[in-house]
Amino acid sequence: MELHKINDEICVSPQISTDDAVKLKELGFRSIVCHRPDGEAPDQPLFREIEEAAKAAGLEIHHQPVVTGKIADADAEAFAALLKQLPKPVLAFCRTGTRSASLWALAEARSQPLADIVHATKAAGYDLSGIVRRIANGGRTPTGLPDCSHDIVIVGGGAAGIATASSLLARNADLDIAIIDPADTHYYQPGWTMVGGGVFAPSTTVNTMASVMPAGVKWIKAAVTAFEPAENAVILEGCRIVKYRHLVVCPGLKLDWAKVEGLVDTIGRNGVTSNYRFDLAPYTWELVRNFKGGRAVFTQPPMPIKCAGAPQKVMYLSADHWRRNGHLKNVDIGFYTATPALFGVAAYVPALMKYVERYGAKLNFHHNLVAIDGNAKKAWFEQAIPDQPKKTVEVDFDMIHVTPPQCAPDFIRVSPLANAAGWVDVNQGTLRHATYDNIYALGDVCSAPNAKTAAAARKQAPVVAENIAHDLGLRPSAAEYDGYGSCPLTVERGKIVLAEFGYGGKLLPSFPKFFINGVKPSRTAWLLKERILPPIYWRAMLKGREWMAKPKAAA
Repeated sequence: MELHKINDEICVSPQISTDDAVKLKELGFRSIVCHRPDGEAPDQPLFREIEEAAKAAGLEIHHQPVVTGKIADADAEAFAALLKQLPKPVLAFCRTGTRSASLWALAEARSQPLADIVHATKAAGYDLSGIVRRIANGGRTPTGLPDCSHDIVIVGGGAAGIATASSLLARNADLDIAIIDPADTHYYQPGWTMVGGGVFAPSTTVNTMASVMPAGVKWIKAAVTAFEPAENAVILEGCRIVKYRHLVVCPGLKLDWAKVEGLVDTIGRNGVTSNYRFDLAPYTWELVRNFKGGRAVFTQPPMPIKCAGAPQKVMYLSADHWRRNGHLKNVDIGFYTATPALFGVAAYVPALMKYVERYGAKLNFHHNLVAIDGNAKKAWFEQAIPDQPKKTVEVDFDMIHVTPPQCAPDFIRVSPLANAAGWVDVNQGTLRHATYDNIYALGDVCSAPNAKTAAAARKQAPVVAENIAHDLGLRPSAAEYDGYGSCPLTVERGKIVLAEFGYGGKLLPSFPKFFINGVKPSRTAWLLKERILPPIYWRAMLKGREWMAKPKAAA
């Protein structure tokens, strides 16, 4: 007997035998549903035989025969009604379990998010991508007609999506492009670190989505729920269908606040903050400017995360403020990171260590935040040093900046586009999907092993645009992405350590030498201090200006 658990109330399985009834009773099951019509296969026991064995074992049993490949809407509705009345847990079976898993998914379509349903069945071992459109439509069979169709559809209106659309239009202004994004607001997220450091006003990091949308691009203001790559279709909320010739996937990633026990209950108060949310960055600055002494803790979760330098930048900017105001000597700074080193590219560590030492910060590697109690001002870290037993470390704090764990969005993780880790599976050079030739991905959501930074998206966007143009016959050759990423680590006001690197940690400097490793010529310092450089950089990126972003032709 092969049981596949969907949740605590239901399991599905391939065909069971009469001998399995007693075993199911011993395992705690209370009900059985058979979805196989009698006579479906020559080696199949009759339902009557299974029924007799089940009743003898004290189990309730029902027969709901459904022909394979022909699940009607009424079948799903009938199973939903049956599940409401049956004692739990329930075992549903058919020939392989797929029919029963599909019926459960359709029965739950009106009460659970699509991503949760697909994730549960996928974890149980069943791929329901063939009925995802029905699940999105509340379990009912949708019409086959698309709501609209475009040559190029871009999922995500963040920096990567807007820059890709602009880069495509720069190659051919007549391209039919649509961007799908439900948000009204476009954020300059790298600026939130500077808001938390008192350098930027929050308002400088916000634009309306309409104001950054490239002219000529159709904005579809909706959320994506699923993909049907075999049908060249994207499914939106409400089961609306958008067809495409080429698809670009760049919705960013998900901040998994709930993964740290207690964090959701205390974030934004009790001295617990994070620059990874627009509304919390001002609270960071409030804490920093009012902090006169005590223990200040800064955390970094396991990789990958977006802007891996941000967890350090908030520490440096906070310490610089306390130094300038004479309070640094009263502050105990602790940096707790799940990573084994201060920075992933060793060449930049010495420059950063000068500031770690200058501010008296204590580095704690292999420490992953797993729980927090804001009222008690305590945090718990899992210490996982290689070749040593794991242990839990309790840390007191007076203020704590938390960088949340991060993962791919739910609708990506459960989609046929994702790899085993949940990211969109792409070739790291071309950024083309590993299976579907007309799909590309870039930005934080793609599987390429580069740093997830806005600078990476800036370089990836013209590569994707060039390769789609090549697919369309508009360019003679394809382009390759070299893994470029950049972390401008602000170590004090007006001064940065600019880390630029590619795949494998290869150094890829693009700025003049005077701009690197904290050297501060007056002009560069003025641009940073007066808040001019980052907004210029961002606007140029969104408009598809590809300075320092020329893709190289494939050999």
